[in-house]
Amino acid sequence: MTFTDKLNRIVITTSNAAAAPTAASLSRAQVPLLRTTVPQFAAGSVSAARRAGQSVVVVRYQGDSAQDPVTGKVVRDAFERYVYFHNGVELDLTLSGPVKADNVDPWRIVSDSVRWNR
Repeated sequence: MTFTDKLNRIVITTSNAAAAPTAASLSRAQVPLLRTTVPQFAAGSVSAARRAGQSVVVVRYQGDSAQDPVTGKVVRDAFERYVYFHNGVELDLTLSGPVKADNVDPWRIVSDSVRWNR
């Protein structure tokens, strides 16, 4: 599922997982994949965090946006991927927007809003 507004984007994907992800497991599995799929990928950090009382792993990185079909412009984006786990389901919430944009508060609101139906 993808939501976009101007230059900001939210992508949500789910998958089955046998175990909760760790910073080490995402560094081994997701970061190399991102390196091959995100144009001009630049690694940031992978760390454990808490969002609304839940343990998550956050992957931060930068990359180029897709070319705008109208203007042809490419924007340098900052990405934060929050990886949640609950009862064998992994949820990836990827937030992106232009580098140096003030996305701290909106991204915290979105990443704190994830709730699992029990």
